[in-house]
Amino acid sequence: MPIYAYKCESCGFAKDILQKMSDPALVNCPNCEQSSFKKQLTAAGFQLKGSGWYATDFKGGGSASPTGAAPADAGSAPAENASPATKVDVTPPTAVAKAD
Repeated sequence: MPIYAYKCESCGFAKDILQKMSDPALVNCPNCEQSSFKKQLTAAGFQLKGSGWYATDFKGGGSASPTGAAPADAGSAPAENASPATKVDVTPPTAVAKAD
């Protein structure tokens, strides 16, 4: 069941409510009893889990690729000859320079 965010336009009371998708929208505010309780537009929060999703299978740049092609670094030019768009510096900074 999805969680819907509601807010009263009269008193400003806000609450997240677990409802079925088929349930009618609430209209009466539980705080002030006015009929100005409105459903808010919020971002969906979900995660794709399981085998086959990018976050679990291809994120690390392993040998597997979705198209079956070889990894991008196989047979390519050495890193010092790579264009700036493809160079990646993975060394962490050791010290932070202090501005005078």
